[in-house]
Formats: sequence, structure tokens, C-alpha cells
Amino acid sequence: MNDAKVTDLNASPLQSGLVAQVPLPDVAPARPRRHAFGLSIKLILLTIVFVMVSEVAAFVPSVSSYRVRFLEEKLATAQAAAVLLGSAAWDNVPRTVQDELLATVGATAIVLRTGKASRLLAAVEMPPSVDEVADLRDTSLWRSAQAAFTTLTAWTPRTLRVIGADRDGKSLELVISDRPLRAAMMRFAANILILSAVISILTAVLIYISLQRLLIRPMRQLAQAMVRYSEDPEDKSRIIEPSGRSDEIGIAEDKLAAMQNHLTESLAQKRHLADLGLAVSKVNHDLRNLLASAQLFSDRIAALPDPAVQRFAPKLIATLGRAIDYCQTTLAYGRAREREPQRRLVDLGRICREVADVLGLDHHATIVFDSRIEAGFEVDADPDQLFRVLLNLCRNAVQAMDGEADPAVVRRLFVEGRREGGVVVIRICDTGPGVSAKARQHLFQAFQGGVRPGGAGLGLAIAAEIVRAHGGTIALVDQSAPGAAFEITLPDRPIDFDLAARARVG
Repeated sequence: MNDAKVTDLNASPLQSGLVAQVPLPDVAPARPRRHAFGLSIKLILLTIVFVMVSEVAAFVPSVSSYRVRFLEEKLATAQAAAVLLGSAAWDNVPRTVQDELLATVGATAIVLRTGKASRLLAAVEMPPSVDEVADLRDTSLWRSAQAAFTTLTAWTPRTLRVIGADRDGKSLELVISDRPLRAAMMRFAANILILSAVISILTAVLIYISLQRLLIRPMRQLAQAMVRYSEDPEDKSRIIEPSGRSDEIGIAEDKLAAMQNHLTESLAQKRHLADLGLAVSKVNHDLRNLLASAQLFSDRIAALPDPAVQRFAPKLIATLGRAIDYCQTTLAYGRAREREPQRRLVDLGRICREVADVLGLDHHATIVFDSRIEAGFEVDADPDQLFRVLLNLCRNAVQAMDGEADPAVVRRLFVEGRREGGVVVIRICDTGPGVSAKARQHLFQAFQGGVRPGGAGLGLAIAAEIVRAHGGTIALVDQSAPGAAFEITLPDRPIDFDLAARARVG
């Protein structure tokens, strides 16, 4: 059960308020994971598709080149036959032998062109009409690709006139059927497609194995680590352990580990604050009752005629009353912020004397307190809250100087105040050991900005919150003298000009 979300019906407002402000994050129910179209399947499919696209892009010029080579081989065969057909001895060869030679060449007619003159070397009795002219003297890629596509898509037989390149002023022309060419091109295209498919699959498998080891598996482990951590973010054993890789995945692992460590620490701190809020609310409730009883006793003591009692009893009663008001205010508001300031014109010198009385600085054995506030110096602030700010800062200074045992060390605490236009500047200085560099990093943050060992850092956090509520600032300022110096600026309230004008008229 989550302790930070359990509230007692009889708990005080602070108890429920503080606990409600630090809820632990709810882990959303995990969605069902679908592996049918995971990265691995998508990767291998995309690889196959891309390789096939590249093969298809190379398919067209390959088929075009094959068509040209096929026709050039036919012309080379016809060139050898033309030597026999052009000799004088061929005139006495029977017609059947000529037809066999044409069938061997795969042509229905062979023509020898010399210049502008043409000579029919051999032909069937009735040469068919020509459907397309294949001029091998022009073998540009576009023309060859267009002719190859026409041949592949020709479902009915066609007759081609093939014109060869000129050699020694002579060239051959063939009249052939496109069926053998188309059949050869279909076989070549099928082989190309099968080879492309095999290459695509092998390439996809190799790429898949490589990327599986380099990317997919580390990313899957990264996702599993995030899911496992999200199930219980407060368990430090669930924080991912970086693999030590130097690439982007290794950087992502390092950043994820750092983020998970920071989140785990933050959740632990929030749980600690929730537990602390519960404890403080209980202590505050009981402390208020004890202080009320002490106030009753102090009222009886104030009635005694002893001069010393009459001198200190009012201060004791005032201190107990202020402490009861603090407890009551905390219980009434029940949240981790101060109430809005109820600003009045306050005598800063009198507030400083009250702080000195509470801390026992009037007759302190080792610490000298010096109030350098001019008589009648006024501040526009909430008196109780300003008292708390000065009390926290002076108490920190006293505790820092009390920690030094050497009697020769000078221990002095003084408060200064000056006005700069509509802003009051208050400076609290001491001759203590100062503030360490580590404490400066989180100086005004609760439970992190303690300036002394064992301190919780709440005093400075409370002082900073009150000063900000007044619209002012608080800072640790550097000074040439030893010790620490805190400077507070409190601006006066802005004047409502409409109200001021009406008051002047009235």
C-alpha cells in the first residue's frame, strides 16, 4: 500500500495537505505489445523492397543490352553466311540448301548494302512485311529500352528488320521473326528477377543480422529496461546498467541511467518529505497543546510581585503567544507555503531587539550583538514574518559561531538597515566561518541548503519564501570581511493612485 496516499480521517489539515502534495506517480497499465510488425520484420521487409527496387532499376538497361547483343549475334552469324552467299559457287546451290542456311541464321531474308546499292543475298519465296526496324547503328539507352519493352509486350508474332553497323562501307540487313528474340529475352528477364530475389533475400538477411545485433537488440533491451523501471521507480536495482558503448545507444543508456537515478532520488526525497510532513503535523498538534498549557502557567507567573519576574514575564508570554500562532497558522493552512503577508509599518529596530531577546544575545558570554538600525527606521512588512526571517538568519549565525571553541576568535553579529528610494535593504553579517561552496549550490532549498552539519536547511528556505512573498530578494553577498553576509531587499507596497487622488480630494 502506498503510504503517501493514505490519510487518516482524524488527521490535521497539515497532515493531509503535505501528504497530498507529494503523491507518487501512478504507473499506467501496460498496453498489450504487438510483435507482428516489430522493427525486425519491418527492417527485413524494407530491405527486400529496396533491393528489389534497385534491381528493377538495373533490370531495364540489362534487358535492353541483352536485346542488342542478341541481334548483334544474329548479324555476326549472317555475316558468315553472307560470305558463302556472295560467292560465284553459290549460284549452283539448290534452293533447299539456301532455305536451310536461312533457317540456321534464323532469318527470312539477308540483304547486303554497299553504299546506296542493296543486294538480296537470300530470301524465302515471299518475304513477310516488316513490323519494326531495329537499327543497331543507334543504340541509345532510351531507344533500346523502348524497343525492348515493345518486344516483351508483343503477344502476336512480328517481323523485324535488323540493320547492322557499317563495316568497310558495307552493312547487313536481316529480316527475322521476333519470337526467338522475345523468348530469349523472357528467359533472361526471368533469370534476372530470380537472381534479384535471391540477392535481395541474402542482403536482407545479412543486414537484418547486423542491425539486429547493433541496433534492434540494444533498443529492445533499452525498452525493456524502461518498462521494468516504470513498474517500481523507487527500486534502485531496476536502474539500467550502461553497457559502456561509445555510440549513440551507449549515450542513450548513460542518459537514461542518469535520469533514472535522479528520478529515484527525487521520489525518495518526496516520500521522505511526505513522512516528515506527517511527523511534523503530529508534533505540531501536540506542541500547540503544550504551548497553550505553558501560556497558562506563564500568566500565573506574571502575577507574582517579583521584579525579575515582572521584567521577563511579558517577553515569555509574547514568545509563547507567537509560537502558538505559528502552530495554529500551520495547522490552519495545512500546506507547504506561507500565508500572504499582512503588511504594516514596522519599527525594524524593535524587531531586532526582540530577536536578540529570544536568542539571548543581550548578555551572551561570547557573541557580541550590534544593532546598527537608526532609531525610528520603518519597514513596510508583515511584523511576524519579518521577525521569523531575522530570527532564522541570526540563529544560523549564532549556531555557526558557537561551533568554534577557540576563545581568541572574535564572534560578532550585527544588523544594518538603509533605505534606497522605495526599497529597504537589510544586511545581517557575522564573523563566523562563512558558507561553504557546497552549501552555496542549494542555499535556499529546503533540506538541501543547510549551512552547518546536521542542519536541515529549513531556516533559509522559510526566510526566502517570506521575502519573495513580500516581492523582495534575499542573497548571500560576498564581502571583504570574514564571515557570512545575507542581504534582504524589501520594496514598499505600490501606491494606488486612484485611492490617493480620492483621499487628497476628500
